[in-house]
Amino acid sequence: MRTIIIAITLVLLSCNNRKEKDPVMLAQSEYFRAIGENDVKLKTPKAGEWLFEHKEKGQTFEAYKGSKPIRPTSHKAVIYLMPIGDFTPLQEKGLKLTRDYVEIFFQLKTILLKKVTDKTVPPYAIRQKGNNNIQLLAPYVLDSLLWEKTPRDGIALLAISAKDLYPKNDWNYVFGLASYTRRVGVSSIYRLQNKQLDTVNFGLFLRRLVNISSHEIGHMMSIQHCTFAMCVMNGSNSLQETDLSSNRLCSECQKKLFWNFRYDNKQRLKQLYDFCLENNLEWDAKVLKLDSDVIK
Repeated sequence: MRTIIIAITLVLLSCNNRKEKDPVMLAQSEYFRAIGENDVKLKTPKAGEWLFEHKEKGQTFEAYKGSKPIRPTSHKAVIYLMPIGDFTPLQEKGLKLTRDYVEIFFQLKTILLKKVTDKTVPPYAIRQKGNNNIQLLAPYVLDSLLWEKTPRDGIALLAISAKDLYPKNDWNYVFGLASYTRRVGVSSIYRLQNKQLDTVNFGLFLRRLVNISSHEIGHMMSIQHCTFAMCVMNGSNSLQETDLSSNRLCSECQKKLFWNFRYDNKQRLKQLYDFCLENNLEWDAKVLKLDSDVIK
């Protein structure tokens, strides 16, 4: 028994020593403890929801570190967004605001590239679903339109399609698809705008677009689906489930991103809060205000 107690003590001391080897994380421990008080525990999943259909265990902070994620360097630290197809002026406004949001969210320079035509997509990678809904085959976009298109200084490339997407013939649609090893992905605005985008539903459209964009790019940074709390990295089976999810990273996922990118946590929080206020994302602003209040 004494031998077991000594062994356990040595293990605990070893764990503590490992944590203390990173002075930057240690200096931010109070920040993560404080915002952790605002994490909202996930409810028991219902039939049709992501975690009901997919029995995921989640990714701990230690598991994330062990996954050896890509880290920004002086030569590779830019996120690129590539519009594909034709967009209305209001849709283009949403793309520009998404660029602003992604830059704040990841605290990395983000560039919105010139749009690329989707008229080169071959017939075998296009199908019509319902009335006037032309869908693009998402794997084709990844393998052909995005293949080796990431600029040399790019850490991630996310294409945003004007048309709907499908991943394979027996699926109706997909919000997005990404290759995490190649750090490229594609998402679509088609299902985010309630059929017709206008000034009335623009706020909802923007909230959905920044959600899906930050989620997919988060995957490219090796952050897996979150199962710990309400989080932008939660999996989603439907637009309704996406609308009920938070655009905030939970404390565990924030810890992963900070460990990797080493930005100013308080600056990032303030910039996200200001963005949400300026763009009438009221729910997200309220959630971020709770974090701001506990770190003062």
